Amino acid sequence: MTLYYRDDAVQVTSEAIHAGGHVVKLADITYAWHARGTTTLAVRGRVLGRGVLVLLLSLPPLVALVCVVSLAWAAQDRGNWKLALVVLAAFVVGGLVLTPFLELPLGWLDRSYERGSQVHELWVQHHGQEVLLLRTPDALRFGQIYRAVQRAIEQQSERR
Repeated sequence: MTLYYRDDAVQVTSEAIHAGGHVVKLADITYAWHARGTTTLAVRGRVLGRGVLVLLLSLPPLVALVCVVSLAWAAQDRGNWKLALVVLAAFVVGGLVLTPFLELPLGWLDRSYERGSQVHELWVQHHGQEVLLLRTPDALRFGQIYRAVQRAIEQQSERR
């Protein structure tokens, strides 16, 4: 028996798929497919949080750009370029000092994209009936499971 995928709730082997309280033998599966499910509150919250995070990461550079442009405009009028260059150098140094702290929010953003923005469903046709085996908002996990099911079914059909 070959193990293709296993976590707390799902196990895909060369013999059967164990998911959602169902045990489906691969030999009894006529067809397997995936579909988009209805969006849940958690998925909507993830998308909203992603938007807020992008906004919070975008605002400081935009505010700094407006400040630098207005400072350059004012320095041109007054002819006081020395103060403008000192303030500009402070902005550059401050930006370079704060850059390593971007790792945490950018990691959150990466993980939110990995998890996806929709609900995924795994369906199989088993003894003439359509059975929902799995419903998850985690795109990365769903992709791993679905690919394991595909490999298991391919191996099963090669044995026949």
